[in-house]
Amino acid sequence: MATEDPPSPEILYPAWQNEYLAALIEFDLKKLPERVAAAEAAIFKRLQQLSQNSPHDAERQAIEDGLAGLLVLKREELGFPDWKK
Repeated sequence: MATEDPPSPEILYPAWQNEYLAALIEFDLKKLPERVAAAEAAIFKRLQQLSQNSPHDAERQAIEDGLAGLLVLKREELGFPDWKK
């Protein structure tokens, strides 16, 4: 009988982290914009859900870190401008 693998310890917030990690590991530059957009959409959907609930400080920090990671991907891999310069 097959057993299910336990969830990865890195996936604490599957509502958005699955899409985020898919973007991080995408090597096909043609698919990367779609992955980044899907990750951003999942994050923003989750932020909308969190805004209606009590504080989730750890998840909010993880989301902030995730958005920063996506920004790096967009700048370095997809050629988005660095607006902070």
